[in-house]
Amino acid sequence: MMTTVALKFGRRMNTALRSSNLLYRSSSSFLLSANFLIQIPLTRKMSTDAHNIASQLNSSGLLRTQGLIGGKWQDAYDGKTIKVYNPSTGESIADVACMGGRETNDAISSAFDAFKSWSKTTAAERSKLLRKWYDLLMAHKEELAQLITLEQGKPLKESLGEINYSAGFIEFASEEAKRIYGDIIPAPQSDRRLFVLKQPVGVVGAITPWNFPLAMITRKVGPALACGCTVVIKPSELTPLTALAAAELSIQAGIPAGVVNVVMGNAPDIGDALIASPQIRKITFTGSTAVGKKLMAGSAETVKKVSLELGGNAPCIVFDDADLDVAVKGTLAAKFRNSGQTCVCANRILVQEGIYDKFANALLEAVQSMKVGDGFSEGVAQGPLINEAAVKKVDSLIHEATSKGAKVILGGKRHSLGSTFYEPTVITDVDNDMLISRQEAFGPVAPLLRFKTEEDAIRIANDTNAGLGSYVFTNSIQRSWRVAEALEYGLVGVNEGVISTEVAPFGGVKQSGLGREGSKYGMDEYLEIKYVCLGNMNKD
Repeated sequence: MMTTVALKFGRRMNTALRSSNLLYRSSSSFLLSANFLIQIPLTRKMSTDAHNIASQLNSSGLLRTQGLIGGKWQDAYDGKTIKVYNPSTGESIADVACMGGRETNDAISSAFDAFKSWSKTTAAERSKLLRKWYDLLMAHKEELAQLITLEQGKPLKESLGEINYSAGFIEFASEEAKRIYGDIIPAPQSDRRLFVLKQPVGVVGAITPWNFPLAMITRKVGPALACGCTVVIKPSELTPLTALAAAELSIQAGIPAGVVNVVMGNAPDIGDALIASPQIRKITFTGSTAVGKKLMAGSAETVKKVSLELGGNAPCIVFDDADLDVAVKGTLAAKFRNSGQTCVCANRILVQEGIYDKFANALLEAVQSMKVGDGFSEGVAQGPLINEAAVKKVDSLIHEATSKGAKVILGGKRHSLGSTFYEPTVITDVDNDMLISRQEAFGPVAPLLRFKTEEDAIRIANDTNAGLGSYVFTNSIQRSWRVAEALEYGLVGVNEGVISTEVAPFGGVKQSGLGREGSKYGMDEYLEIKYVCLGNMNKD
């Protein structure tokens, strides 16, 4: 049973953000008005299995419901809470503190004070503490994975994969902390010495989505801390429990009070405070392009450094000479992982006409075998969508496509399991003018487009404002080079559907964002470059 609940936000946004409410979501987020209506389930008693999992997490100290400010767990100052739901069942998991501007400003002050000492610690000290945090994340990966599945819905196997992926960013950052090198520049005059220092940017505001509730935090916080920055994390109000558990483990690792802070709840007030504060020197955000633009505009007032990982519209191009098995396997991974709720999800599958029917049949057969269900059930490959709004968006895109001639050959409707489960869907005869080719579906629907030549594929693939992830399947080395160079995307996977890793840079071009996360390139996002000139060096 569903009910409509009006969630009213209090204080208005600052001038730069007043035109739009910031409801921080993932790349497919819906931008809603200040007083918005969202479909959420009525609270039901938690099932025995969910209750047992929650009890185990609570006994391990990882089920936190308060925000973290200055090393102390805090309720919202006005006592308000918000419910966190299991998207598989609609059951209420926990009530967490619903914080706003006042709590955020205190978290910023705490991080600012902590920065004075944290930025002066040695790289070796920061490295050791981050390594301890990594060790704790891995030691508790079973509990953390259960928590992700409980509040986000993805299959437990995928949640375990996310823990390994997430922890990898902390491990990599711990190693890179000792490799933040400056430069000596050959001087143009004999009495001068020139050198460059890299120093931490300052306090970082990190705004993260619900689709990868741990990885999107560690990918930002790991390098920030390694560089000597302190952070205020704003996780999605849909999945705050994973963020709070990670923060608890950071405390256990010995990371000093105030270095890591977490506030959640009233997204507009929190976003307003982060943007307005001159003590926040960098905003790093993963989410929708619309919200990213507002953050970018708001940050201009205090000229903050900004990293934005925004929406995508990833093409998956399958050429006639592709290995069919490799292409189908890669497309499945790129399209249906996390129920299609990833920012690099294959949003359009472009198939060359000579292999189109054969590929469509092979993909259909593979998708038919996918088991849909609760993420804790054995053998489940696809969990639920995050909420009712996500289901409605997928439905509307499919209906618009079929009204213009596209054909649903599999799925195309809400799953018989109910709740927010949706059938894995394959659509053929899609063209590039349909909304499903223009908008990020963020759901388990694979639209197949037909193309003739390599030039056609590149033209169609690049015909979008987005430029995050892309995929190419071909057995031609020459073609793989040509197409990879021609695609206007920050990421290109060739004969592979899962390409994200902590050792490679992640980020987009065009309206998919600014900056890079992961790898050595991601470290520079949290550093300022200082040039020092020593003059009169020939005098005693």
